[in-house]
Amino acid sequence: MFMLERAAQGNSCRSSDARVSQRFDRATFLRLMFPATFHTSTHLKGGIFGVPLFQKRESQFSIRKPWGLSSPPANVDTYSLRKIYSQEKGFTYRKMSSQSTEKPESDVAIIDCMQDVPLSDSYEAAMKALSSLIGQQKRGDQKTTGGQHGKLDRMRMYLKILDLEEHVAGLKIIHVAGTKGKGSTCTFCEAILRESGFRTGLFTSPHLIDVRERFRINGVDISEVKFLLYFWNCWNQLKEHETEDLPMPPLFQFLTVLAFKIFVCEQTNIIQLPWIDTLFTEQKCLPCPMDICSSFTVSLFILEPLEPQASPGFPLDGVPPVDVSIIEVGLGGRNDSTNVIEKPVVCGITSLGMDHTETLGNTIGQIASHKAGIFKRQIPAFTVSQVSEAMDVLQENAQELMVPLKVVEPLDSKALNGLKLSLSGDHQFSNAGLAVSLCKSWFQRTGNWEKLFQKDNGEANLPEAFLRGLSTAHLSGRAQIVHDSSSSSSNISSEVAETLGDLIFYLDGAHSPESIEACAKWFSVVVKGNDQSPSLVSSSSHGIESINVVQQNGYMQHEKCNTQEFNKISKKILIFNCMEVRDPQILLPRLVSTCASSGTFFSKAIFVPSISTYNKVTSGTSVIPSDISSKDLSWQFGLQRLWERIVHGIDTDSLLEKSTKMGGAETLPRREFLYEDVSNCSPSNGYLACSAVIPSLPLTIKWLRDCVRENPSLRLQVLVTGSLHLVGDVLKLIRR
Repeated sequence: MFMLERAAQGNSCRSSDARVSQRFDRATFLRLMFPATFHTSTHLKGGIFGVPLFQKRESQFSIRKPWGLSSPPANVDTYSLRKIYSQEKGFTYRKMSSQSTEKPESDVAIIDCMQDVPLSDSYEAAMKALSSLIGQQKRGDQKTTGGQHGKLDRMRMYLKILDLEEHVAGLKIIHVAGTKGKGSTCTFCEAILRESGFRTGLFTSPHLIDVRERFRINGVDISEVKFLLYFWNCWNQLKEHETEDLPMPPLFQFLTVLAFKIFVCEQTNIIQLPWIDTLFTEQKCLPCPMDICSSFTVSLFILEPLEPQASPGFPLDGVPPVDVSIIEVGLGGRNDSTNVIEKPVVCGITSLGMDHTETLGNTIGQIASHKAGIFKRQIPAFTVSQVSEAMDVLQENAQELMVPLKVVEPLDSKALNGLKLSLSGDHQFSNAGLAVSLCKSWFQRTGNWEKLFQKDNGEANLPEAFLRGLSTAHLSGRAQIVHDSSSSSSNISSEVAETLGDLIFYLDGAHSPESIEACAKWFSVVVKGNDQSPSLVSSSSHGIESINVVQQNGYMQHEKCNTQEFNKISKKILIFNCMEVRDPQILLPRLVSTCASSGTFFSKAIFVPSISTYNKVTSGTSVIPSDISSKDLSWQFGLQRLWERIVHGIDTDSLLEKSTKMGGAETLPRREFLYEDVSNCSPSNGYLACSAVIPSLPLTIKWLRDCVRENPSLRLQVLVTGSLHLVGDVLKLIRR
């Protein structure tokens, strides 16, 4: 048995008198402290959990490195990682040396843990590693994953390597597929279950700004430090088992495996880590728990808790994992990486439509067959109203597996008891109705419904926890309103702030015909409301007086009580881009016609490339490229030609034969461009007053900001849509 000695609460790490002892067997200690197995020849400089490991003597085994791509990044230091993690939790450091009474042998290295490496460097190394898993340069390219095993067989092998097979089987999972609304449905489910008192794990895709958005624990993105711990643990184990027949998993497969790792390891109870629990003292040298050597010299940091309850920890074997895991399918269903889930508690299929046809098929029936692939024998499933061809396929698949499949009606707004769904748009009532049915089924099948909701009788009344979840769920980039407050800074007065214009972003990552129509309907409704009411100002605005808090998709914003706001001149601007696998000849006309049917018209359209690229994973702090001189804008000019054809009803291709390479400030439209009427448009002279191509998204945002700074009577209502990548890039820029 190995003894872990913890200082009593309230005492500093220097105290060695009042102690509470905790006993763990050696196997448990090794699993906690050294998750890597002991069979490789690489010497370890620091443990995956930040505890010091010891250099071997001659002829003694060494321990697998916790960091590395093909070789360990020079800038990754687990001691620094530990230091940053503790600072995040409210700890300070003091340095101490611990040396055995016996003189160390000459070949025993002294571990230098003084190097201070920023966490961002380690995180960027992880992003680089993730990027190496992308085998396609752009969406739609042929995948070239090697090996003799099928996709799902590889997934099972990866889980086996990480010893996750049995643990994943123990997760109580809600599995959701669909074309539209599966992210919203999963988000509603997570909020409902969390508000009901359960510890939730949510895995969704894609992310907008940072990959950590895909992994939420109790409604919060996993922290950078925890992400790094789980990430490198999975990476190194899979890397060591990499062979020609079992290559490293592609990006989404790896992220799916990582999600299972996180949800299995994120426990409801944790133990204090030794470096917080005063495993070492200044008076006593550090004992070696594995008897690797009889003498050593080591320098290390000891943490001193500022508050006893602030100590972080890591999971202990045998403690239950998250209570419920909500897993969103990535693509399709039948062959999706998430479909290694063998016994979910309940399955859901959201609204189906024509998307990803290059992979799922060219008919709605073929697509429905892929989605129905997540059905498991005799496991209940729910779906929403579908077109007859899709519904027939779903019901046929359900009957084959004896799946009780129920069709759910959209949630009645009256059931919300005066509250509003936190996710905007009429289509969200369908997603909310599905989420309610999925959660009710989960409660019933896990034996929690009667225990929790004895007082909530009848199907008509939603429990209070359901109402709280439906009214507070948050999902970025879907029907989201963000007021840009960059023109208001902390060093200007409220009087000056009142002389500035408004810049409001309406963000929706719609990229299919059905979702672009829903986006247009939502935008038309909300801009009319904003035209008739005071403007919204974000909570980060400075110097604004007399504000009332309102909420839009989980974002706390403010409503200015200022009658001068009614005199604003509103201009509706479209910022659009879509991936080349999409069909803009369907998306743009659908957007324009749907808005026009509601009396909403765009003053201008701006076509701009996204910052994000398909073959590179970046973080919220990644450097934004500034070189635009070699940017290929042929796709954006094609979108502009299509737009002008929609607006003017004529073919403008011959009038827009210009270079697709642009650079320099002269590429920005003139300020007058915003105020010019469509009648000023002169395609024959090469001048377009309806649209513009701008080579850089940062330049576009800056230009819009400059416009509202210069004109206090201007309100720009900017719809950003066509691509989740574009929406994520805009969010990243305005948050900076």
